[in-house]
Amino acid sequence: APQPRARASGPRVARREGRACTMAEEDTTVKEPLDLIRLSLDERVYVKLRGEREIRGKLHAYDQHLNMILGDVEETITTVEIDDETYEEIIKTTKRAVRFLFVRGDAVTLVSPPLRT
Repeated sequence: APQPRARASGPRVARREGRACTMAEEDTTVKEPLDLIRLSLDERVYVKLRGEREIRGKLHAYDQHLNMILGDVEETITTVEIDDETYEEIIKTTKRAVRFLFVRGDAVTLVSPPLRT
């Protein structure tokens, strides 16, 4: 009976653009838009939503629709009101802290990953 092949030890190696790279290196490349989101898992991200809402929080999970679960969230809601007498715009911002938040992907207009230096 044929013997099972032994697996080589050491880091797994993949081919990319004609050169070898480790799987760890492969995991940090951005080939499609959702890769940028994947690399931001367990890090604080900035998310802009419809309706003049912004949130910052730690990204715990996401899916292909950009539904997200964020933790330790700070939500900022900006509203513009018109003064009845002077007709001036009055811009108000309201902030709230939320421990965990589910964000529906169709409300997302922008996701900014953390700055990496």
